[in-house]
Amino acid sequence: MAEATDFFKIVSDKIEIEEVIRKVSDIESGAVVAFIGTVRKSSRGREVKYLEYEAYSEMALREFAKIAQEIRQMWDIRRLAIVHRIGKLSLGEVSVLIVVSAPHRDEAYRASRYAIEKLKQTVPIWKKEIWEGGDEWIQGS
Repeated sequence: MAEATDFFKIVSDKIEIEEVIRKVSDIESGAVVAFIGTVRKSSRGREVKYLEYEAYSEMALREFAKIAQEIRQMWDIRRLAIVHRIGKLSLGEVSVLIVVSAPHRDEAYRASRYAIEKLKQTVPIWKKEIWEGGDEWIQGS
């Protein structure tokens, strides 16, 4: 079960990175690790114009909580935030933010890495890449 201090959100507007980091930071933590996923210019040999994300939000939020529960069973973390953006995103914009606070850096790094990899495997969020002359839905974005 997710702790009361965990923070999960699906948003259609810009992700407020500093706000989320403040929610996760606390004086018991010696480390706060943030993973910031952004829209890159090229993918699989094509120049991307923009991305579109869709989500089954209710289920995605439940999956975020499951990921948090798994992380808490493996590492001693204090707080966790997972925020994913949906809709049309331009190059350079933030699509996903994962922030973990923990007493020690190693746990924070490991938990952050686990969270993004698990998110890509299990969370119902879909990415469509749009490039000059075409588009494609990408699974496990």
